[in-house]
Amino acid sequence: MKTIQVSVVTPDGAVVETDVEMVSVKAVSGELGILPGHIPLVAPLTISAVRLKNGNNTDKVAVSGGFVEVRPEKVTILAQAAELATSIDIDRARAAKERAERRLQQAKTDDVDFKRAELALKRAINRLDVGGR
Repeated sequence: MKTIQVSVVTPDGAVVETDVEMVSVKAVSGELGILPGHIPLVAPLTISAVRLKNGNNTDKVAVSGGFVEVRPEKVTILAQAAELATSIDIDRARAAKERAERRLQQAKTDDVDFKRAELALKRAINRLDVGGR
């Protein structure tokens, strides 16, 4: 089966560099399935999971937005933050979710930045979903 090279890169460096049969990402415009030979494109990503499929094995990477650049032989994902499912600290993600939920409750009465708290909650939920535990 043909494969396509995938790189998930953050400001701290590469998180994933591998060859896969298919990449699934969630762009702002909707879900994208990318196979080898895909037409070139660039799209903004939402806070979501990137799925890397090889045969019956699917690995997940939690990304906090960013961009995907697709070329026929390579997919590059540039994200502010990205974590492999195996490296997500579930307790830390759960604590971040609870903290964000408290901030959202305070936003109704205080000067808490509602949008910032909402994004923190989305990132925490995504990490918990990708961590799968």
